[in-house]
Amino acid sequence: MRKVSVAQITFFLFLFLVIVAGGAGLTWAASGLVPSGDFRGIVLLGTAVVLIYSCAFIVYRVFLALMPLETGEVALGSRHEFSAQINTLFYLIFFYPLTCTRFVPVPVMRLIYLALGAKLGDNSYSGGVIMDPPLTTVGANSLIGHDAVVYAHVIEGQRLGLYPVRIGSGVTVGAHAIIMPGVAIGDGAIISSGAVVTKGCQVGANEIWAGVPARKIGMRQDEQAATPGG
Repeated sequence: MRKVSVAQITFFLFLFLVIVAGGAGLTWAASGLVPSGDFRGIVLLGTAVVLIYSCAFIVYRVFLALMPLETGEVALGSRHEFSAQINTLFYLIFFYPLTCTRFVPVPVMRLIYLALGAKLGDNSYSGGVIMDPPLTTVGANSLIGHDAVVYAHVIEGQRLGLYPVRIGSGVTVGAHAIIMPGVAIGDGAIISSGAVVTKGCQVGANEIWAGVPARKIGMRQDEQAATPGG
């Protein structure tokens, strides 16, 4: 794993202070709207958390707009590495507690992933964890099962790479499955529970994959299987 540089930490701390100051300022402005009472402190604390996270989403998306993540191998000391490392700090400090908790309802988690830059089609939800939302695309009517993990980054010693994950429409990713960087899953495919789809695999439309590492074990034959051009 690469060491986070002083410049990267300094830049992130600046963004962190902007986020906290923005959230605190909005909380102070809203404090006059909260009536006095036994629960005023709790309400203000909850308001502060919501507003700080709202500021975090906004600052994060502005950061991505100005310094977008580039795909491929990340060269040491490059601008690509700088944005990738800042992205990692955002995730570890702000977003990991949200995406890995089981207390946030799945429909709300969909909104969170959209706010973080994931491309999710209509009626697609994740009961698992999407670790790299800006690099993840999911079509319509797809489901990522409970405790499944989708990630688009490669960290192997000093190697660092970003490879988008594309999941089609009508796809089911089973509980506890793992989808690795660079994977493309075609429309109507099924990834069985506990399967590990390794880096760069191409899963065809309506294929059923299972195992560790995952392999094609069959084809969907039901009436809801994806049809060419459908």
